[in-house]
Amino acid sequence: MTVVEVTRAPLTAGGAGAAIERWTLSSGPVEVSVLSLGATLHTVRVPDRTGAVAQVLLCSEELTEILGPARHYGATVGRYANRIADSRITLDGEEYKLAPTGPGLTLHGGPDGFADRIWSAEPVADGERAGVRLHLHSPDGDQGFPGALDVWVSYLLAPDGELAIEYSAVTTRPTVINLTNHAYFNLNGEGSGDVLDHLLTLAADRITPTDERQVPTGEYLPVAGTPFDFRTPRPIGERIRDPHPQLALAGGYDHNWVLRSDAQGAAAAPAAVLEDPVSGRKLEVRTSEPGIQVYTANSFAGAVTGPGGTAYGPFAGIALETQHFPDSPHHPDFPDTELRPGREFHSVTSLRFSW
Repeated sequence: MTVVEVTRAPLTAGGAGAAIERWTLSSGPVEVSVLSLGATLHTVRVPDRTGAVAQVLLCSEELTEILGPARHYGATVGRYANRIADSRITLDGEEYKLAPTGPGLTLHGGPDGFADRIWSAEPVADGERAGVRLHLHSPDGDQGFPGALDVWVSYLLAPDGELAIEYSAVTTRPTVINLTNHAYFNLNGEGSGDVLDHLLTLAADRITPTDERQVPTGEYLPVAGTPFDFRTPRPIGERIRDPHPQLALAGGYDHNWVLRSDAQGAAAAPAAVLEDPVSGRKLEVRTSEPGIQVYTANSFAGAVTGPGGTAYGPFAGIALETQHFPDSPHHPDFPDTELRPGREFHSVTSLRFSW
């Protein structure tokens, strides 16, 4: 029987990287590494149809890049992933001003979000699964958000190579929460080129269109007859350059797809399927979340160089961010993101690779 092995080591032997832990989870040919900085899914190594193993996440091994332009690569982003308009929220009639990350919005929890913190970490086991459980305490008023929040993220690898990401959180005051993982996938191997020929399938009939800030307008846009229709497998690049106003706003895909109810839950149909025809690798994403933000690295411009020596340009990877909808606190019709004392936030996303 395959046994999941878990090891721990510092990211670097000395310097600032020595304070960052790298946890390695391995099961058969699948190997995953997690950093305590940002509770980050740093690497995933899986074989292709010939048995050749490759690293399929975009990443950097340079600490200056990990702390800089690659700071969100694979990280747990929060307290509120994605965008909140006008850098403010209102709870129980009281307005809270949030730390802005740009004009008119707060992105990924603020300029000093969860991706920038060192989390505590410990080994964890659940039946045959094993991995690492990370914890972060976010004080009341952190980045403007009310309530002291305790957050846990567990990465659990199963003997068959399926990786589960489990989130939980509790708060001392009413607050909002939206957590996701920001990994970028290239199933042909990091640095191998763009992902425009990858096939993508999404269990979604609608997206939430955005304004010029890429903040949802509150409307729902059916995907039928648009470049956003991935209800059957289609190459990512097939229509990414079509003259659609939503594509023009983002320079590609950077939108929230509304998942169908049959694609929500650990035992549900996959929310997303990503396939690389060249290597034969396939990724199935299942989630308890109601939405998935698909971002095709439209703005990448070579600021990060991967371990293979290739600088990442546009479309070098694709992020499949399972989450609640962007800007939900301002749209009562969107799924609720409020968390109150006495209740626990819980979310699960699983990644299943095949080849």
